[in-house]
Amino acid sequence: MRSAPEGATPGFLFWRPSMKWCVAVDRAVAPLGLTHAQYSLVASLYGMGRAGERPSRRRLAGHTGLEALYVSKLARALEAAGLLERARGPRDPRAVQLALTERGTEVARRAIDVVHALLEQLLEPLDGPRTRAFTRDLTTLLGVSLSTPLAASADVAGDRADAHGTEQS
Repeated sequence: MRSAPEGATPGFLFWRPSMKWCVAVDRAVAPLGLTHAQYSLVASLYGMGRAGERPSRRRLAGHTGLEALYVSKLARALEAAGLLERARGPRDPRAVQLALTERGTEVARRAIDVVHALLEQLLEPLDGPRTRAFTRDLTTLLGVSLSTPLAASADVAGDRADAHGTEQS
């Protein structure tokens, strides 16, 4: 087992398992014809559909944490693959609702099983109480609103300019 680099920040320690997870899910769902991002959509649509919901792209974006434009791109690819269908909203014809096709539902079920097994493998080093505490901590972090202060953004832009050898005024 690898240890963390000396002086690793919480951000780094959060990022590394996140990247490890993304790569592992990508590899695990590839035989089903999905990417990790596509999996996040079909798994979410599966759960939302079971709850009787046919979400819009915007609602699905909010649920998954993905940008609405990216959800649209993924939805088009999933629709072309026959896994997803789009329909006009009953109250607003401009609104597009998303749902899994029968084939999409089957692929989603299989992918969810694969990813759940992968999650058990990832969390194996944690015992039950630690896994529950970890889940609570992650849920808490999801509720944190992040914003980049304007001054920090300007400093970063200046640092980038310096790294490229351009002068600042």
